[in-house]
Amino acid sequence: MLLHPTLEKLTSMRFSGMAAALERQMRMDGLEEMGFEERLGLLLDHELAVRETRRMKTRLSKAKLRQNGSIEDIDFRHPRGLDKSLVLRLSDCQWIKDHNSLIITGPTGVGKSYLACAFAQKACREGYSALYLRMTKLFEDMSLAKGDGRYLKLLTSIGKADLLVLDDFGLMPLNQEQRHDFLEILEDRHNLKSTLVTSQLPIEHWHEQIGDPTLADAILDRLVHSSHKIKLKGDSMRKKNANLT
Repeated sequence: MLLHPTLEKLTSMRFSGMAAALERQMRMDGLEEMGFEERLGLLLDHELAVRETRRMKTRLSKAKLRQNGSIEDIDFRHPRGLDKSLVLRLSDCQWIKDHNSLIITGPTGVGKSYLACAFAQKACREGYSALYLRMTKLFEDMSLAKGDGRYLKLLTSIGKADLLVLDDFGLMPLNQEQRHDFLEILEDRHNLKSTLVTSQLPIEHWHEQIGDPTLADAILDRLVHSSHKIKLKGDSMRKKNANLT
C-alpha cells in the first residue's frame, strides 16, 4: 500500500484524525489479523473523537469563562452550605436541555463564580454552547452597541448561547436602560435557553435592586420562578486559601 498519498488525501479532505489513526495502524503488530471492517471502524471512531474534541475546544474558547472551573474539582469540604447531591444532579445538564435556569447566591469569596464556570464548562463538554459575561461589562457593552448600531447583533449573539452565565448581578441598583436591556435578554431566552445568574444579593432583595416594580416583576417572572437555586454561606474561601500559604 502506498501510504503517503493516502495520508495526503485524507489530510486534504480534513480527515486528520483518520490520517493519524491510519499511520498508527500501519505500525501495529498483528495488523494482518484485523479485518477490513474492524480497521475502518477504528479509523472512523478516532476521526469522530478528534472532531468532537476540536468542537469542544471551540465551545470553551467562545464561552470566555473567567475561571477554569470543573465539576470534578469543586471543593465540597469547605463549610459553605453546598449540597453535593444537588450539584451532581445538575451536572448532568438536564436543566439546560429543559431550558431551566440556575441562580447561585452567597457572600463574596464563597466560590459563586467558580461554580458558575464549572457548570458552563460541563455544558460545553456535553455539547452545549455557553457564554460568560459579568453584569457590569454586559451593560457597558449594550450601551456602546446602541451607539454604534450593533445592539440587535449583540442581542442575537447573546441569545444564541444555550447557557448564558451572568456573573455578579445586583452589585448596584439598575437604571431604566439596564432594566430594559436585562428584560430584553431574558425575554429572548425564556423557555428557549438557560440562564445562570450569580449574586451576592439574596433573591428576596432583587425586586428592590431592580427598581421599577413593573419591570422587576417581569424580570423575576422570567428568571426566578423556573430556576434551580444554590444558596451559599460562610467565610470567604480566598481567606482560607491565603491562610494556607
